[in-house]
This record gives sequence, C-alpha cells and structure tokens, in this order.
Amino acid sequence: MTEETKKEKILDDITKLPGVGKATSEKLVSSGFDNLMSLAVASPGELIEASEITENTAKKIIYAAREKLNMGFESGIDLLKKAEKVERITTGSKEVDRLLGGGLETGTLTEFHGSYASGKSQLGYQLAINVQLPKEKGGLNSGVIFLDTESTFRPSRIKQLAEAQGLDPEEVLKNIKIARCFNSDHQTLLAEKIGDIIKEGFNAKLVIIDSLMALFRSDYTGRGTLADRQQKLNKHLHILQKLADMYNVAVYITNQVMSKPDVFFGDPTEAVGGNIVGHGINIRCYVRKGKKGTRVAKLVDSSYLPESEAIFKITPEGIQDA
Repeated sequence: MTEETKKEKILDDITKLPGVGKATSEKLVSSGFDNLMSLAVASPGELIEASEITENTAKKIIYAAREKLNMGFESGIDLLKKAEKVERITTGSKEVDRLLGGGLETGTLTEFHGSYASGKSQLGYQLAINVQLPKEKGGLNSGVIFLDTESTFRPSRIKQLAEAQGLDPEEVLKNIKIARCFNSDHQTLLAEKIGDIIKEGFNAKLVIIDSLMALFRSDYTGRGTLADRQQKLNKHLHILQKLADMYNVAVYITNQVMSKPDVFFGDPTEAVGGNIVGHGINIRCYVRKGKKGTRVAKLVDSSYLPESEAIFKITPEGIQDA
C-alpha cells in the first residue's frame, strides 16, 4: 500500500464519523489526528482548535471514535490480556530491575528524582543503550526519543556505554532521536511531535525526558505564576501518558529536587512539581549517593509495587550492581 493510498484510507475512515466532512477530515489529519485512537483520546478543545468545528460536533466525533474502538467497560480478564503486552527494559542492574518489578515498563511513566550528580541522567543513558539490545538480553530491539532540557546529552558517553555492550556506537547513535528544548512551551510541543515520529516509521519503545521541571521552573517564577505552570505541566504529563498508552512505549523522566524548610529530622529532599507530578506519574523513585561511590534508589510511590530500596553503582561501563 502506497503512502497516497494509506492517506486516502485514513481520510475515508475519519469521514465516516458523524459531523466529519472531507475538509474537516483533512484538517484533523494534518493536525495529527490520523487514526480513531487519536480522536478517541482527544479532548473537545483539541479538535476545535485543529479543525474549527463546534463543541457539540467535537464531542460527537470523540464519542463515535470511542464506540468504534469499544472503549467502554471491560472485564478484568480483558485487562489481564492487555497487561501481557507490557514489555520491560533492563537498567543494567538486577537490583534496580527488581525494584521496578522486572525493569522499566512500557505503557508507564517512571520518574527518578534526586540531587545533582545522583545518577538520574546516567540511568537514562544506560536505558537508551539497553532498549536497543535484543529481547533475550533485556532490550526491545528498538530506538529512543530523547528530550534534553538541560543540555546534558553527551554522545561521547553514549559511545562509551555502547562499546561496553559490544554494540556499534554509530548505529546506536543513529537509533536515538534527540531534541534540545529551549523553554517549557517548546518542550510540550516536542512531546506532541513524538507521536508523529513514531507514525512515520521510527521504531521507538523508549522516551526520555531529562529533566521534566528544569524549564518550567525557569519560565514560571513567583507564586503568581504557579497556577499557570501547574496547568501546563498537567497537560504535558497527559501528553506523555497518552503516548505511553497509544504506542506502548516506556517513558523515563528525570526530575529535580528541593529541600523542604519545615523538615527538621531525616532527609528534607522532595521532588519538585507538587501534586500534579505526584498524581501524574505512575512510578516514582528517589535516588541519592550512598557509601563508597554507590547510589541508592528508593521506590517512593507506585500503585502496585512495594516500597523498597536498591543499591547500584555507576562505572565507566555503565550501571551495575554494587
């Protein structure tokens, strides 16, 4: 099937929905709504902005797409079958894999937060290598999409890690799509473009955001801007969750921390982003420096994994068990 034939079929499928004519379907497709799933998980506001239709028409389109995909209630058995499609990427450390229930999970947002030099980015680099390994070695034989918000991505480190795994560094780097984000709006826009990259044929099973809050903290300063910041942050996390659900990709997020002034005993460190980030991310881990050059990762939030800790180390060859 040629690209032109594919496009005609997509337009035909969308035109069959109530309230969608040829002109509207072309506007929707050009805005990225080129399949029923993308329409079913969209909000009325997104469709209105994309195709200049009324709110009632937008709602009808969304409901019709959901009915065609049978997105109503389903049994626990159906969910169990869906769970069988979940895949995992090894971190390079058996202990950290155990902490995460077997490795970094597809369809899930996983956050590692900690102070500078705690190892968050290094774990991201390692995952960018490991996802390219064959499945029997803990990978998914696929590529990576990397959003760099702090200008920390270093090809030389990727090359070093690839050589340690016996991989061709040039081929590994070709399988990583990197974008430098310059502000929070740019970061959100690039996240929206990830779906297009995957639809165009790039086989990605891992999205890395390093780091989530750096640009949001820079763009929104003072209490007066907090509500706007949290609203945009919430939208950004929903975009990432939609990507994880639609394309069964794993999303690895690093996050900065702050010190809580009202904590007098114990570790005052807390991830930034507030309740929006706390509610929007599926698995959250706190990573800190341990003794003798080790790192300690602690699972602090998950709906199905028990709280636990894992000790690992960062070596020139990558992430390893301590």
